[in-house]
Amino acid sequence: MHTYFLIFGAGILAGAMNGLAGGGSFVSLPALMAAGVPSVQANASSTVALFPGGVASAWAYRDGIGPVGSVTIRPLLMATFFGGLLGAVLLLHTSSTVFSFALPWLLLFASVALAFGRRVGEALSGRLRIPASVVLAVQFMLGVYGGYFGGAVGIMMIAMWGLFEGRDLKSLNAPRTLLVSAANATAVFIFIVARAVHWPETLVMLIAAIIGGYGGAQIGRRAPPKMIRAATLALTFCVTLAFFVRTYASIVLGR
Repeated sequence: MHTYFLIFGAGILAGAMNGLAGGGSFVSLPALMAAGVPSVQANASSTVALFPGGVASAWAYRDGIGPVGSVTIRPLLMATFFGGLLGAVLLLHTSSTVFSFALPWLLLFASVALAFGRRVGEALSGRLRIPASVVLAVQFMLGVYGGYFGGAVGIMMIAMWGLFEGRDLKSLNAPRTLLVSAANATAVFIFIVARAVHWPETLVMLIAAIIGGYGGAQIGRRAPPKMIRAATLALTFCVTLAFFVRTYASIVLGR
């Protein structure tokens, strides 16, 4: 029973993080693994559990969804959708042992993106212009990453779009939520069909994440953005460090 309390609490925190600044998978994935779910299945279950909250966010932002630069939303949506499909299939063909060893590096990559992605996009905005074909190719790869792991993929999209989009980057939150949900939608479908989801833990976390997402949105209206960002980054880097220690300490010590 205490395992479900852990998962429920993690779901609330993950939902709140996604509602505030992103990075909820940094909490949901370790919690599911701590509950005994193998790493690949834990990642699949985490994606399913956090998916409804992402869809709710996309619906809330629906009035702001539109083109990104010169690229309309439809081709971006298709590129992300098929990328997410490929990423989910790749995950299911990755053994839990291999994924467990790769996971700290995926978390580190996502942490760095979460910390610096938007700043890099803002710094390069107006200095670099990339053609639509390259944008769609990069968006496809982001979809693959989103379906395979997905940590901080929304921040990566914002950073990439900042290279060719002149408007306020905050206004890109609407297409971001839609396209992240598109990558996750295909992954969720594949994971369910492949029976890679541990449903008891996933349903508990799903309900908790919805509650946490609503609470996070309320907190986000009142809490200082810098404080939210600092707390999110501190948690993500601590989780990343913990996974590096957990995965590689025995190798370094020669055990």
